[in-house]
Amino acid sequence: MEDLKATPLRMHHEGLKALMAPFGGWLMPIQYEGILAEHKWCREQAALFDICHMGEFLFKGDLVAEGLEDVFTFSVKSIPAGRSRYGFLLNERGGVIDDLIVFRLAEDEVMIVVNAATTGNDLAVIRSRLKPGAQLTDISARTAKVDLQGPLSRDVLVEVIGPQVAGIPFFKFIRTKVLGADALVSRTGYTGELGYEIFLPAEKVAGLWERLLRDPRVKPAGLGARDLLRLEVGYSLYGNDLDDNTTPLAAGLSAFVNLDKSFVGKEALLEEQRKGADMVKIAFKGNSRRSPRHHYEIFHGGAKAGTVTSGAFSPMLGVGIGLGFVKPEAAKPGTVLTIKQDRVEMEAEVVELPFYPGGSLRS
Repeated sequence: MEDLKATPLRMHHEGLKALMAPFGGWLMPIQYEGILAEHKWCREQAALFDICHMGEFLFKGDLVAEGLEDVFTFSVKSIPAGRSRYGFLLNERGGVIDDLIVFRLAEDEVMIVVNAATTGNDLAVIRSRLKPGAQLTDISARTAKVDLQGPLSRDVLVEVIGPQVAGIPFFKFIRTKVLGADALVSRTGYTGELGYEIFLPAEKVAGLWERLLRDPRVKPAGLGARDLLRLEVGYSLYGNDLDDNTTPLAAGLSAFVNLDKSFVGKEALLEEQRKGADMVKIAFKGNSRRSPRHHYEIFHGGAKAGTVTSGAFSPMLGVGIGLGFVKPEAAKPGTVLTIKQDRVEMEAEVVELPFYPGGSLRS
Protein backbone atom coordinates (compact mmCIF):
# COMPACT_ATOMS: atom_id res chain seq x y z
CA MET A 1 0.00 0.00 0.00
CA GLU A 2 2.97 2.31 0.60
CA ASP A 3 3.79 2.28 -3.12
CA LEU A 4 0.32 3.44 -4.14
CA LYS A 5 -0.30 7.00 -5.26
CA ALA A 6 -2.93 9.04 -3.46
CA THR A 7 -5.20 11.76 -4.80
CA PRO A 8 -5.42 15.20 -3.14
CA LEU A 9 -8.73 14.04 -1.61
CA ARG A 10 -7.41 11.02 0.29
CA MET A 11 -7.89 12.57 3.73
CA HIS A 12 -11.46 13.51 2.83
CA HIS A 13 -12.23 9.91 1.86
CA GLU A 14 -10.74 8.58 5.07
CA GLY A 15 -12.71 11.15 7.04
CA LEU A 16 -15.88 9.82 5.39
CA LYS A 17 -14.88 6.26 6.40
CA ALA A 18 -14.57 5.15 2.78
CA LEU A 19 -13.40 1.65 2.00
CA MET A 20 -10.08 2.26 0.24
CA ALA A 21 -8.36 -0.18 -2.13
CA PRO A 22 -5.74 -0.24 -4.92
CA PHE A 23 -6.88 0.68 -8.42
CA GLY A 24 -4.55 1.34 -11.34
CA GLY A 25 -1.62 2.03 -9.00
CA TRP A 26 -3.66 4.42 -6.83
CA LEU A 27 -5.33 4.14 -3.43
CA MET A 28 -8.95 4.93 -4.26
CA PRO A 29 -12.34 4.96 -2.51
CA ILE A 30 -14.38 1.90 -3.47
CA GLN A 31 -17.46 2.76 -1.43
CA TYR A 32 -18.74 5.00 1.36
CA GLU A 33 -22.33 4.17 2.35
CA GLY A 34 -22.40 1.14 0.04
CA ILE A 35 -22.23 0.37 -3.67
CA LEU A 36 -25.97 -0.15 -4.17
CA ALA A 37 -26.91 2.96 -2.19
CA GLU A 38 -24.39 5.09 -4.13
CA HIS A 39 -25.58 3.62 -7.43
CA LYS A 40 -29.19 4.50 -6.54
CA TRP A 41 -28.22 8.03 -5.51
CA CYS A 42 -26.48 8.62 -8.85
CA ARG A 43 -29.48 7.35 -10.81
CA GLU A 44 -31.85 9.62 -8.82
CA GLN A 45 -29.89 12.61 -7.46
CA ALA A 46 -26.23 13.68 -7.90
CA ALA A 47 -23.18 11.60 -7.02
CA LEU A 48 -19.67 13.01 -6.61
CA PHE A 49 -16.68 10.95 -7.73
CA ASP A 50 -12.96 11.52 -7.16
CA ILE A 51 -11.34 10.87 -10.57
CA CYS A 52 -8.04 12.65 -9.84
CA HIS A 53 -6.14 9.47 -10.68
CA MET A 54 -6.72 9.93 -14.42
CA GLY A 55 -3.85 11.23 -16.56
CA GLU A 56 -3.85 14.48 -18.52
CA PHE A 57 -1.45 15.63 -21.26
CA LEU A 58 -1.31 19.04 -22.91
CA PHE A 59 -0.26 19.35 -26.55
CA LYS A 60 0.56 22.71 -28.13
CA GLY A 61 1.53 23.18 -31.75
CA ASP A 62 0.51 22.34 -35.30
CA LEU A 63 -1.66 19.21 -35.05
CA VAL A 64 -0.77 17.96 -38.52
CA ALA A 65 2.83 19.10 -39.01
CA GLU A 66 3.90 17.77 -35.60
CA GLY A 67 2.16 14.43 -36.05
CA LEU A 68 -0.69 14.43 -33.55
CA GLU A 69 -3.31 13.99 -36.25
CA ASP A 70 -1.97 10.50 -37.03
CA VAL A 71 -1.73 9.24 -33.43
CA PHE A 72 -5.34 8.27 -32.64
CA THR A 73 -8.15 6.39 -34.41
CA PHE A 74 -10.05 9.66 -34.91
CA SER A 75 -9.25 13.02 -36.45
CA VAL A 76 -8.05 15.60 -33.93
CA LYS A 77 -7.95 18.49 -36.40
CA SER A 78 -11.66 18.10 -37.16
CA ILE A 79 -12.72 18.50 -33.52
CA PRO A 80 -14.17 22.01 -33.14
CA ALA A 81 -12.79 24.12 -30.29
CA GLY A 82 -14.92 23.53 -27.22
CA ARG A 83 -15.70 19.92 -28.11
CA SER A 84 -14.18 16.57 -27.17
CA ARG A 85 -13.91 13.19 -28.88
CA TYR A 86 -13.51 9.61 -27.64
CA GLY A 87 -11.33 7.02 -29.33
CA PHE A 88 -8.22 4.88 -29.14
CA LEU A 89 -4.45 4.71 -29.11
CA LEU A 90 -3.51 1.46 -30.86
CA ASN A 91 -0.48 -0.75 -31.33
CA GLU A 92 0.67 -2.15 -34.67
CA ARG A 93 -1.63 -5.18 -34.24
CA GLY A 94 -4.65 -2.93 -33.81
CA GLY A 95 -4.81 -3.71 -30.08
CA VAL A 96 -5.97 -0.99 -27.72
CA ILE A 97 -3.10 0.58 -25.80
CA ASP A 98 -5.70 2.87 -24.20
CA ASP A 99 -9.09 4.43 -24.72
CA LEU A 100 -9.12 8.17 -24.15
CA ILE A 101 -10.78 11.51 -24.77
CA VAL A 102 -9.23 14.51 -26.54
CA PHE A 103 -10.47 18.01 -25.67
CA ARG A 104 -9.91 20.68 -28.34
CA LEU A 105 -8.92 23.75 -26.32
CA ALA A 106 -7.84 25.96 -29.25
CA GLU A 107 -6.63 25.77 -32.84
CA ASP A 108 -3.17 24.66 -31.68
CA GLU A 109 -3.91 23.22 -28.25
CA VAL A 110 -5.56 20.02 -26.98
CA MET A 111 -5.82 18.16 -23.69
CA ILE A 112 -5.62 14.36 -23.80
CA VAL A 113 -7.25 12.49 -20.89
CA VAL A 114 -6.10 8.90 -20.37
CA ASN A 115 -6.58 6.05 -17.91
CA ALA A 116 -4.64 6.03 -14.65
CA ALA A 117 -2.84 2.70 -15.01
CA THR A 118 -1.69 3.46 -18.56
CA THR A 119 -0.61 7.09 -18.12
CA GLY A 120 3.16 6.53 -18.23
CA ASN A 121 3.07 4.20 -21.20
CA ASP A 122 0.58 6.38 -23.08
CA LEU A 123 2.85 9.39 -22.68
CA ALA A 124 5.85 7.47 -24.01
CA VAL A 125 3.93 6.03 -26.98
CA ILE A 126 2.38 9.34 -28.00
CA ARG A 127 5.73 11.13 -27.75
CA SER A 128 7.35 8.44 -29.89
CA ARG A 129 4.83 9.12 -32.66
CA LEU A 130 5.18 12.90 -32.68
CA LYS A 131 7.81 14.82 -34.60
CA PRO A 132 11.01 15.64 -32.66
CA GLY A 133 10.55 18.76 -30.56
CA ALA A 134 6.75 18.55 -30.43
CA GLN A 135 5.39 20.06 -27.21
CA LEU A 136 3.57 17.39 -25.19
CA THR A 137 3.47 18.01 -21.44
CA ASP A 138 2.27 15.67 -18.69
CA ILE A 139 0.05 17.89 -16.52
CA SER A 140 -1.42 15.02 -14.48
CA ALA A 141 0.22 15.94 -11.17
CA ARG A 142 -1.05 19.50 -11.21
CA THR A 143 -4.51 18.67 -12.57
CA ALA A 144 -7.38 17.36 -10.46
CA LYS A 145 -10.65 15.92 -11.74
CA VAL A 146 -13.99 15.30 -10.06
CA ASP A 147 -17.18 14.08 -11.71
CA LEU A 148 -20.67 15.11 -10.66
CA GLN A 149 -23.15 12.69 -12.18
CA GLY A 150 -26.91 12.27 -11.90
CA PRO A 151 -30.16 13.92 -12.99
CA LEU A 152 -29.74 16.78 -10.49
CA SER A 153 -26.10 17.51 -11.35
CA ARG A 154 -26.92 20.44 -13.63
CA ASP A 155 -29.03 22.17 -10.98
CA VAL A 156 -26.29 21.74 -8.39
CA LEU A 157 -23.49 23.07 -10.61
CA VAL A 158 -25.49 26.09 -11.77
CA GLU A 159 -25.65 27.15 -8.11
CA VAL A 160 -21.96 26.44 -7.44
CA ILE A 161 -20.33 27.56 -10.72
CA GLY A 162 -22.92 29.70 -12.48
CA PRO A 163 -25.62 29.72 -15.16
CA GLN A 164 -23.08 29.11 -17.94
CA VAL A 165 -23.09 25.43 -16.98
CA ALA A 166 -26.75 25.03 -17.94
CA GLY A 167 -26.07 25.56 -21.65
CA ILE A 168 -23.27 23.01 -22.13
CA PRO A 169 -24.39 20.37 -24.70
CA PHE A 170 -23.35 16.72 -24.54
CA PHE A 171 -19.60 16.23 -25.28
CA LYS A 172 -18.95 19.97 -25.17
CA PHE A 173 -17.08 21.91 -22.51
CA ILE A 174 -16.43 25.42 -21.28
CA ARG A 175 -13.40 27.04 -19.66
CA THR A 176 -14.52 29.07 -16.68
CA LYS A 177 -13.75 29.92 -13.05
CA VAL A 178 -14.58 27.43 -10.32
CA LEU A 179 -14.23 28.88 -6.80
CA GLY A 180 -11.85 31.46 -8.27
CA ALA A 181 -9.62 29.00 -10.14
CA ASP A 182 -9.29 28.40 -13.88
CA ALA A 183 -11.20 25.23 -14.71
CA LEU A 184 -12.64 23.18 -17.53
CA VAL A 185 -16.22 21.90 -17.13
CA SER A 186 -17.21 19.18 -19.58
CA ARG A 187 -20.59 17.56 -20.08
CA THR A 188 -19.25 14.03 -20.19
CA GLY A 189 -19.13 11.07 -17.83
CA TYR A 190 -19.14 7.32 -17.35
CA THR A 191 -22.53 6.61 -15.76
CA GLY A 192 -25.24 6.99 -18.39
CA GLU A 193 -26.69 9.92 -16.46
CA LEU A 194 -26.60 13.66 -17.00
CA GLY A 195 -23.22 14.66 -15.64
CA TYR A 196 -20.12 16.79 -15.72
CA GLU A 197 -16.37 16.28 -15.45
CA ILE A 198 -14.54 19.17 -13.81
CA PHE A 199 -10.79 19.70 -14.30
CA LEU A 200 -9.11 22.23 -12.01
CA PRO A 201 -5.78 22.83 -10.22
CA ALA A 202 -4.94 20.08 -7.75
CA GLU A 203 -4.60 22.54 -4.87
CA LYS A 204 -8.18 23.75 -5.41
CA VAL A 205 -10.02 20.44 -5.61
CA ALA A 206 -10.55 19.97 -1.86
CA GLY A 207 -12.47 23.25 -1.69
CA LEU A 208 -14.74 22.18 -4.53
CA TRP A 209 -15.27 18.73 -2.99
CA GLU A 210 -16.30 20.26 0.33
CA ARG A 211 -18.56 22.83 -1.33
CA LEU A 212 -20.41 20.24 -3.39
CA LEU A 213 -20.93 17.91 -0.44
CA ARG A 214 -22.60 20.69 1.52
CA ASP A 215 -25.51 20.38 -0.91
CA PRO A 216 -28.05 17.77 0.37
CA ARG A 217 -28.62 16.62 -3.22
CA VAL A 218 -24.99 15.45 -3.45
CA LYS A 219 -23.36 12.38 -1.90
CA PRO A 220 -19.92 10.87 -2.54
CA ALA A 221 -19.71 7.68 -4.58
CA GLY A 222 -16.81 5.29 -5.03
CA LEU A 223 -15.40 3.26 -7.88
CA GLY A 224 -17.66 0.32 -7.03
CA ALA A 225 -20.81 2.29 -7.91
CA ARG A 226 -19.07 3.83 -10.92
CA ASP A 227 -18.25 0.40 -12.29
CA LEU A 228 -21.82 -0.80 -11.84
CA LEU A 229 -23.25 2.34 -13.42
CA ARG A 230 -21.01 2.10 -16.49
CA LEU A 231 -21.77 -1.60 -16.94
CA GLU A 232 -25.53 -1.01 -16.96
CA VAL A 233 -25.12 1.27 -19.97
CA GLY A 234 -22.55 -0.99 -21.63
CA TYR A 235 -19.42 1.19 -21.44
CA SER A 236 -16.14 -0.71 -21.73
CA LEU A 237 -13.57 -0.74 -18.93
CA TYR A 238 -9.92 -0.74 -19.95
CA GLY A 239 -8.15 -3.77 -18.48
CA ASN A 240 -11.37 -5.81 -18.51
CA ASP A 241 -13.25 -5.28 -21.77
CA LEU A 242 -10.36 -3.65 -23.65
CA ASP A 243 -6.63 -4.33 -23.68
CA ASP A 244 -3.67 -4.37 -26.04
CA ASN A 245 -4.76 -7.72 -27.50
CA THR A 246 -8.30 -6.48 -28.22
CA THR A 247 -9.18 -4.40 -31.26
CA PRO A 248 -11.93 -1.77 -31.33
CA LEU A 249 -13.65 -3.70 -34.13
CA ALA A 250 -13.85 -6.91 -32.09
CA ALA A 251 -15.08 -4.83 -29.15
CA GLY A 252 -17.97 -3.41 -31.17
CA LEU A 253 -16.52 0.10 -31.08
CA SER A 254 -15.93 0.73 -34.77
CA ALA A 255 -17.94 3.97 -34.50
CA PHE A 256 -14.87 5.49 -32.85
CA VAL A 257 -12.47 4.42 -35.60
CA ASN A 258 -12.00 6.49 -38.76
CA LEU A 259 -10.51 4.18 -41.36
CA ASP A 260 -10.28 7.06 -43.84
CA LYS A 261 -7.31 8.56 -41.98
CA SER A 262 -3.83 7.41 -41.07
CA PHE A 263 -3.00 5.91 -37.64
CA VAL A 264 -0.86 3.12 -36.21
CA GLY A 265 -2.80 -0.15 -36.31
CA LYS A 266 -4.98 0.78 -39.29
CA GLU A 267 -3.64 -1.96 -41.57
CA ALA A 268 -4.32 -4.60 -38.90
CA LEU A 269 -7.90 -3.35 -38.55
CA LEU A 270 -8.43 -3.41 -42.31
CA GLU A 271 -7.19 -7.00 -42.38
CA GLU A 272 -9.51 -7.92 -39.50
CA GLN A 273 -12.37 -6.22 -41.32
CA ARG A 274 -11.70 -8.38 -44.37
CA LYS A 275 -11.35 -11.67 -42.46
CA GLY A 276 -13.62 -11.08 -39.48
CA ALA A 277 -12.60 -11.24 -35.82
CA ASP A 278 -11.99 -14.58 -34.12
CA MET A 279 -13.75 -13.36 -30.97
CA VAL A 280 -16.30 -10.56 -30.61
CA LYS A 281 -17.78 -8.67 -27.69
CA ILE A 282 -21.30 -9.48 -26.52
CA ALA A 283 -23.65 -8.21 -23.86
CA PHE A 284 -25.67 -10.81 -21.99
CA LYS A 285 -28.44 -10.80 -19.41
CA GLY A 286 -28.95 -13.59 -16.89
CA ASN A 287 -32.22 -15.13 -15.77
CA SER A 288 -31.58 -14.70 -12.03
CA ARG A 289 -30.05 -12.29 -9.53
CA ARG A 290 -26.79 -14.23 -9.59
CA SER A 291 -23.78 -12.14 -10.68
CA PRO A 292 -21.46 -13.28 -13.46
CA ARG A 293 -17.85 -12.31 -12.78
CA HIS A 294 -14.69 -11.45 -14.67
CA HIS A 295 -13.05 -14.60 -16.11
CA TYR A 296 -16.14 -16.82 -15.80
CA GLU A 297 -16.40 -19.10 -18.85
CA ILE A 298 -19.13 -18.80 -21.48
CA PHE A 299 -20.58 -21.93 -23.10
CA HIS A 300 -22.79 -22.26 -26.17
CA GLY A 301 -24.24 -25.53 -27.37
CA GLY A 302 -22.26 -27.43 -24.74
CA ALA A 303 -18.87 -26.12 -25.90
CA LYS A 304 -16.79 -23.28 -24.50
CA ALA A 305 -17.39 -20.19 -26.61
CA GLY A 306 -15.64 -17.43 -24.66
CA THR A 307 -15.03 -15.56 -21.41
CA VAL A 308 -16.79 -12.97 -19.28
CA THR A 309 -14.88 -9.67 -19.06
CA SER A 310 -17.27 -7.69 -16.83
CA GLY A 311 -20.27 -8.75 -14.79
CA ALA A 312 -22.49 -7.71 -11.88
CA PHE A 313 -26.00 -7.74 -10.49
CA SER A 314 -27.97 -4.88 -12.07
CA PRO A 315 -30.26 -3.07 -9.62
CA MET A 316 -32.10 -1.45 -12.54
CA LEU A 317 -32.87 -4.77 -14.26
CA GLY A 318 -33.01 -7.04 -11.21
CA VAL A 319 -30.78 -9.71 -12.82
CA GLY A 320 -27.14 -10.44 -13.49
CA ILE A 321 -25.64 -8.75 -16.55
CA GLY A 322 -22.27 -8.91 -18.23
CA LEU A 323 -19.95 -8.29 -21.14
CA GLY A 324 -17.70 -10.89 -22.68
CA PHE A 325 -15.94 -12.13 -25.80
CA VAL A 326 -17.21 -15.17 -27.68
CA LYS A 327 -16.85 -16.88 -31.02
CA PRO A 328 -18.93 -15.08 -33.67
CA GLU A 329 -21.43 -17.93 -33.96
CA ALA A 330 -22.45 -17.34 -30.32
CA ALA A 331 -22.86 -13.58 -30.63
CA LYS A 332 -26.30 -13.14 -32.23
CA PRO A 333 -28.88 -11.40 -29.99
CA GLY A 334 -31.25 -13.99 -28.54
CA THR A 335 -28.57 -16.69 -28.37
CA VAL A 336 -28.84 -18.72 -25.15
CA LEU A 337 -25.59 -19.13 -23.22
CA THR A 338 -24.42 -20.87 -20.06
CA ILE A 339 -22.02 -19.04 -17.74
CA LYS A 340 -19.86 -21.32 -15.58
CA GLN A 341 -17.17 -21.08 -12.93
CA ASP A 342 -16.36 -24.07 -10.66
CA ARG A 343 -19.77 -25.02 -9.19
CA VAL A 344 -21.48 -21.84 -10.33
CA GLU A 345 -23.70 -22.16 -13.39
CA MET A 346 -26.26 -19.72 -14.79
CA GLU A 347 -28.25 -19.30 -17.95
CA ALA A 348 -28.03 -16.08 -19.97
CA GLU A 349 -29.15 -14.56 -23.25
CA VAL A 350 -27.25 -12.31 -25.67
CA VAL A 351 -28.87 -8.86 -25.75
CA GLU A 352 -28.35 -5.46 -27.37
CA LEU A 353 -26.77 -2.57 -25.49
CA PRO A 354 -27.46 -0.60 -23.43
CA PHE A 355 -28.82 -2.88 -20.72
CA TYR A 356 -30.43 0.13 -19.08
CA PRO A 357 -31.63 2.83 -21.51
CA GLY A 358 -33.49 5.00 -19.03
CA GLY A 359 -30.73 7.34 -17.83
CA SER A 360 -30.75 11.14 -17.96
CA LEU A 361 -27.58 11.30 -20.10
CA ARG A 362 -29.00 13.55 -22.82
CA SER A 363 -31.46 15.48 -20.65
